[in-house]
Amino acid sequence: MAAHKKVAEILSSIREQGRRKLLEHESKQVLAAWGIPTTRVELARDAAEAVRAARELKYPVVMKISSPDIIHKSDAGGVKVGLSSELEVHQAFKEIVDSARAYRPNAKILGVTVQEYVPHAREVIVGTLQDPTFGATVMFGLGGVWVEALKDVSFRLAPLTADDAREMISEIKGYPILAGVRGEPEADIDAIVDILQKAGQLAHEFPEIVEMDINPIFVFDRGKGAIAIDARIILKERA
Repeated sequence: MAAHKKVAEILSSIREQGRRKLLEHESKQVLAAWGIPTTRVELARDAAEAVRAARELKYPVVMKISSPDIIHKSDAGGVKVGLSSELEVHQAFKEIVDSARAYRPNAKILGVTVQEYVPHAREVIVGTLQDPTFGATVMFGLGGVWVEALKDVSFRLAPLTADDAREMISEIKGYPILAGVRGEPEADIDAIVDILQKAGQLAHEFPEIVEMDINPIFVFDRGKGAIAIDARIILKERA
């Protein structure tokens, strides 16, 4: 299976570098290889590379700090959204790196990722954990800040059937936001079901993925899909 081989190659490469935590663009490479829609992303090591990447991805773009030592990029001033020109991208690269260095002077900074901009939509989170007793476990909830504020999540053991995934979605208290309230259109539930099943299968087939957070996932109106905006994967320690 081509997808399995590609993911195995990415994880092996991370191991060879002596790391357990995948950077965002690496995590997205894993998801994309597994068929989970993600924003296109390029790693730029300097401002000139950032400008070239933005030109390829088409404006507007999003830029984020890339560092194994900085998890919460926004707290570090490491995120710029809606950049629309070469001048803005060039300036943003310097500002992001300077802010990151001020936030954590000893951080290893690999560069800045340049990503396609996606219009805002309803946010959900899909996560996986390896339970020592039961194995791969999948989590679902509303995404962004909501998951931390409300703790409104559901869990299932992987792998998931489509019915399992639909039950997970309908169980959270925030389900009406996805189902459509006060005349709002329904979110693309089928797209969420697909991502939940694929995330569960990924964790099931690769138990070395001890933790995975895909947050936020932007979910568009019914029939228009969903896409991972940010992602984080952690591998288990070697025995």
